[in-house]
Amino acid sequence: MKKFIKLLNGKGEGNMSAAQAFYQELELDVLARTLWGEARGEGVQGMEAVACVILNRVKVADEKGGQYWWGNNVISVCQKPYQFSCWNRSDANYKRVQAVTQKTDIHFATSMRVARRALAGVLNDQTGGATHYHEQSIMPDWALGQTPSAHIGQHIFYKLTGV
Repeated sequence: MKKFIKLLNGKGEGNMSAAQAFYQELELDVLARTLWGEARGEGVQGMEAVACVILNRVKVADEKGGQYWWGNNVISVCQKPYQFSCWNRSDANYKRVQAVTQKTDIHFATSMRVARRALAGVLNDQTGGATHYHEQSIMPDWALGQTPSAHIGQHIFYKLTGV
């Protein structure tokens, strides 16, 4: 609440406007929650891989003039309906994703660290530029006939920009 009041009063952090600081905190939070919801059982490498998929989607949108069907920034990519299942209201993890904190879950603390590194641009893309992935126990229609760009943990990654 204090941060919101600072935003309303126009007080920022350093040279950053309050609105920019608020957006960056929200971006970090949404990314970390997505990593936790999608890859908390995959360890750091798995979380980093999912973060790379999200960043690759933002990059593709930038290359296509700033707009693409899956969103054009970290928040819109993460929360695009039916793209990252942890944000689907019908998903069993939806309420858990919203409620988790660093104090209640060690994996969320890890996802926050990975998200910070991702947003700082210091992750090495181990997915080969992947824009999609799925758990290896399923085969979604969109993956049929596609060549994986990486296998990391229980996830299979694909670089698909024409979908």
